[in-house]
Amino acid sequence: MKKNVLFLLLFLLLSVTYGQIPPYYYSAAEGKKQNELKIALSEIISNDYIQRTYSDLWTDFNTTDARADGKVWDMYSNCTFTFGDDQDKGGAAPSECICYNREHSIPNSWFGGTNYPMYSDLFHLYPTDKYVNAERADYPYGETNNPVKTYENGSKKGNGASESGYTGMIFEPTDEYKGDFARTYFYMATRYLNINFTQNSAGGITFTYGNSTCDLTDYAINLFLKWHRNDVVGQKEMSRNNAVYGIQNNRNPFIDYPELVEHIWGNLQDVAWKPNIGISNHEEKSNIRISKNHNGIYIDGAAPDAKIDIYSVVGQHVLCTSLNHNFISLEHLNKGVYIIKIGDYAGKIVW
Repeated sequence: MKKNVLFLLLFLLLSVTYGQIPPYYYSAAEGKKQNELKIALSEIISNDYIQRTYSDLWTDFNTTDARADGKVWDMYSNCTFTFGDDQDKGGAAPSECICYNREHSIPNSWFGGTNYPMYSDLFHLYPTDKYVNAERADYPYGETNNPVKTYENGSKKGNGASESGYTGMIFEPTDEYKGDFARTYFYMATRYLNINFTQNSAGGITFTYGNSTCDLTDYAINLFLKWHRNDVVGQKEMSRNNAVYGIQNNRNPFIDYPELVEHIWGNLQDVAWKPNIGISNHEEKSNIRISKNHNGIYIDGAAPDAKIDIYSVVGQHVLCTSLNHNFISLEHLNKGVYIIKIGDYAGKIVW
């Protein structure tokens, strides 16, 4: 009975997560890894893109960023803003909760001002408190141990933590939205492969640019992988992804399939991506067969001392061991979906 409940919950989870993805939308990316995967995804999310004007965003936010009560969903503050009425009309905002405006989570000064389509791409534009937005300025995202300012929802500004690799001034969003912003940056680094996001020094902390190619710095990869893994995709992001798709005709693949992050920047770079592979209680691939018992899994067909790595679906490395008499204990793992890597083979198991 418990197994049936588990599979029912998994089916419902997949239906909610992937239900709005058009059929075959990501098919051109299947079987690819690392840079080839990123290029394929860039082409997918750039094709048939509908460009918005900057003024369109005020209306678009009504669809993409409304809370359950109909108010503005602001990730920089705890304010209760009404769409339209509390929109920035050019007045002063000397404190929080005066009005909201349009925040470029990747500051537009990094890519040269009003350059389209980046300037109005909804996937990195959010309605935010005008005061906090101004305080953030064009500082890169990061983490600080000694904030000089903390805002009402817990966001902070201060010098970056020394262990992060950058000790200049940074802006740290509250924990609740760190994953959202990380996946925003993964999207932008993929969507705009040839755009220079380092047109001022702050942009160069987060992005690299050379040979007409954009990517994330080591600092940004480490930071955003951490945020992505610790703050997993939630209903807010999934709903926003669907809403933006209805407006711009493209999607954020790292919301649809969070494991893509690991295949490009993380722990699965040497594994070709295959969506929804083997969602079952056993796996069959070539000569490898995986089956479960009450406290672990049996693996038949692999080398006797094969290295086994198991990851969560957001890339956390939860187990590294060697095969011992074809059996591996999984008693310490919580129930869920995991990626298992055995040599060149990777699949998914439900535990």
